[in-house]
Amino acid sequence: MAGINKTNAARLLDKAKIPYELVPYVVDESDLGAQHIADQLNEDINQVFKTLVLTGDKTKFFVCVIPGNLEVDLKKAAKVSGNKKVEMIPMKELLPTTGYIRGGCTPIGMKKPFPTYFHETCTNFDYIYVSAGVRGLQLKINPQQLVDYVHATIADVATTL
Repeated sequence: MAGINKTNAARLLDKAKIPYELVPYVVDESDLGAQHIADQLNEDINQVFKTLVLTGDKTKFFVCVIPGNLEVDLKKAAKVSGNKKVEMIPMKELLPTTGYIRGGCTPIGMKKPFPTYFHETCTNFDYIYVSAGVRGLQLKINPQQLVDYVHATIADVATTL
């Protein structure tokens, strides 16, 4: 792994003895979408997950980790998180809330542990990709180990684009 700097997320996984692979990709500032990453990695878009941070009227912040070709379903997300109404947090709040920037947000090692919900399809795969905490680097990891590590709930929180 010469030349790849370990991210905080990777160091936390090392500490927890959870196996993973750091996989670099070329960042396109004009396209931070998951499809670009899937194309770069030559992987199925269904296995490239994006980490989204939402806020609810009752629980405040929570995280949804969903396949790159889906979008978060606000009604479903509200229901599983115990809220009546939820919305994506404003982009300017992402870094101060999580410690991560858009395109580099990972469910691992946020500033505070937030309730986290992985889309129900994550366990259909031997491995999935999530951001390693910086743009240009993905974590290839076993989904069940990741779900267990971040104490996430598996739920249907997404809808097709």
